[in-house]
Amino acid sequence: MQAQQILLDSRPDGLPTHANFKLVPVSLPAIQMGEFLVKNLWMSVDPYMRGRMVDRESYIAPFVLGEALEGGSIGEVIESRHSSFPVGAKVTSMLGWRSHYVTDGSDHTLLPETPLSESHFLGVLGMPGMTAWTGLNRIAELKEGETLFVSAASGAVGSVACQLAQLMGCKVIASVGSDEKATHLKSLGVDAVINYKTVDNLSAALQVAAPQGVDVYFENVGGEHFAAALDNMNDHGRIAVCGMIAQYNDTAPTPGPSNLALIIMKKLKIEGFIVFEHWAHYPEFTQQMAQWLSTGAVKAEQTIYEGLASAPDAFIGLFEGKNRGKMLVKLS
Repeated sequence: MQAQQILLDSRPDGLPTHANFKLVPVSLPAIQMGEFLVKNLWMSVDPYMRGRMVDRESYIAPFVLGEALEGGSIGEVIESRHSSFPVGAKVTSMLGWRSHYVTDGSDHTLLPETPLSESHFLGVLGMPGMTAWTGLNRIAELKEGETLFVSAASGAVGSVACQLAQLMGCKVIASVGSDEKATHLKSLGVDAVINYKTVDNLSAALQVAAPQGVDVYFENVGGEHFAAALDNMNDHGRIAVCGMIAQYNDTAPTPGPSNLALIIMKKLKIEGFIVFEHWAHYPEFTQQMAQWLSTGAVKAEQTIYEGLASAPDAFIGLFEGKNRGKMLVKLS
C-alpha cells in the first residue's frame, strides 16, 4: 500500500521554513499476525516539537534527519490481524505526520466511546488540557479567590487554563497578541485581557489589570512576560513554567530578566514541569474535563488545517500566532 509521510529534511535555524520538511511517498508492508493498519484522521502540531528539531540532549530525544516526524495523532483501524484492535476502532498514538502506517499496537490506546468529537483527545481532553489542569492544580496549587496571570492565553494550553481558573473562582488576567483574540477571551468571561503587541510597557499594563497583584503565573512565553510577572507577583506567589515559546526559535542565548532578585524578595516558588511525568492523574483529569465539556462549562477552541501537506504550515503558524485554541491538521 502507498502512503505519505513528512520527514525532517534539515534542522531549522531560527523560525522553521518549508525547506525543513519533505513530503514523501512510502510503501507499507502487508500486515502480519498481531498487527493492524491505521489511517490517520487527525494529527497535532505543538510548540515542544521545535525543541526536538535541535540535535541536543533534552527530556525527549531529538527528531532524526531523514525520518518521519512524530506527534500526537488519532487514527482508524482499517485492516487488522490483532484481536485487541478491530477494524473500525479509533486509536491514539504518537505516529502523526503520516497518512497511514502498520503497527503491532505498542504505545497505542483505544479511544473510549463518547459523544464528544474525537479531535478533542488531541486538545482539551489530551496533552494540552492535561497540561493546563496539571499546572494549575498540581504545580501552582491555585486556590479560590486568587488572581491568575496567563501568557499565550488564547493557545491550546492557555485557553484551557483561563477557563479552569474561572471555574475555580479565580480572577483571570490574560495576555494575547491580537485584538481579535482578546475579544474572544473576554467573551469567555476572562476578567482582563492585555494585547501585549499594543502596549508600551507590559509590566505597567499588568499592574493596571491586577492592582492587587498576581498570585499565580502560568508561564507559556518567557522573556518580557516573565519579567512583567515577577514585577507584579504577590509575596509567596507561584509560577508554573510550562513553556517559553518566545525563545524557541532564538539563534543566540536570550539575556535573562534584570529583576530576578524579586524571586528572593517576594519569596516566590517557580517550578517547571513536563506533563508526561504526571500522566498517572490523567483518568482523574478526563473524568472532570469530559463533564465540563458536555455541560459547556469549558469550550474547546480549535484551529484546523486540511490535509497532510498543510502540516508544516500549521506548525509554523504556531510561532506566528495563527492559532486560537488547539492547532490541528485534519487528514481525511
